[in-house]
Amino acid sequence: MVFTIEPGMYIPLSATDVPEGCRDMGIRIEDDILVTENGFENLSAGVPRTITDIEAIMSTCGHNNI
Repeated sequence: MVFTIEPGMYIPLSATDVPEGCRDMGIRIEDDILVTENGFENLSAGVPRTITDIEAIMSTCGHNNI
């Protein structure tokens, strides 16, 4: 069986209690987990997760508007 774990945070444009530059955005980091009779394996373990790694990827595809 494969299932996902999808924690996320979404900040609406109307959230005046956060800095303006952080409004109207969201992030979700998903893990895909394979479960077998012998245990489990995180299929997405190699996906970049740090801010530095994610920004580096975004800068290579023309989306460097952070």
